[in-house]
Amino acid sequence: MDWFVNIAIFLASCGILYISGELVVTSLVKLSHFLGLKEFVVAFFVMAFASSLPNFFVGITSAMEGIPQLSLGDVFGNNFTALTLAVAVAVLFSPKKEIQIESQTVKSSLIFTICVAILPIILLIDGVLSRADGFILLFLFIIYLGWLFSKKERFTKKYREEEPKNWKKILNESLKNIGKVLLGIILLFIATQGVVGSASFFASSFKISISLVGLLIVGFGNALPEVYFSIASARKGETFMILGNLLGSIVIPATVVLGVVALIHPVVISNASFLLISRLFMIAATLFFLIFVRTHSTISKKEAFMLLGLYFLFIVAIIGFL
Repeated sequence: MDWFVNIAIFLASCGILYISGELVVTSLVKLSHFLGLKEFVVAFFVMAFASSLPNFFVGITSAMEGIPQLSLGDVFGNNFTALTLAVAVAVLFSPKKEIQIESQTVKSSLIFTICVAILPIILLIDGVLSRADGFILLFLFIIYLGWLFSKKERFTKKYREEEPKNWKKILNESLKNIGKVLLGIILLFIATQGVVGSASFFASSFKISISLVGLLIVGFGNALPEVYFSIASARKGETFMILGNLLGSIVIPATVVLGVVALIHPVVISNASFLLISRLFMIAATLFFLIFVRTHSTISKKEAFMLLGLYFLFIVAIIGFL
């Protein structure tokens, strides 16, 4: 009976995470139309922050429950999925079957993103993500904010064509979207309680590491908004929106989420094989991504299939160690 109940709770919670994440993302995008920011910046902060809320709530809840390893697995799984699966499907669904990366701001942000994706792995060499490490991750995010907003041309632009403003309509729509954001956040919090509780049950029943549950199940589930948004943006040819969302969805969980989790409860890793596999595949993904972009500022269809292959190889390798 416990099995059916926990499976039902987990599936329902994942569904609520996805629906509530979509609700928050859609509402925040509408609110962002009047900010006058570049598409990349809007996607990086608005979309990525919103889609990272499940990671954040899973992190807070798991840390307070004394199982921060679930959040670590979630972030690693989310980052790897974003770097491989989400990028690949964006390329394959784009009209030109490629993603061009020509903006200097985006290229610089990409280098930062790759460093951030690898940094938690480096900090975990001693098997512990300590509170000091948490401060380092949060400080790194602040440094990036300072760099991005230090020059106006890096972030300012009309998000959409200027339209005649009906202030009464704008106010009503804004209040409606704020209400949807608040509702979405409440649902996210409720859903993460179910995810953390059922994940703990599965880990105990299968006698597997809670980190692996976070990596394989929770991390993939929380990466679905990024995958969905990549497909939707690719169909419309919105390259900057794709890149902003994906890079932000890597940077924010790897710095803000893991930083806060480590401050609440240091993360201690006992499963060395899990950590080794995660390290190797994350480094491989970041190197692939960097080579693709630096050689010809493009991610092609062929390279998308290579990223897909790396993703499925990772799944097979992890399952092999269960």
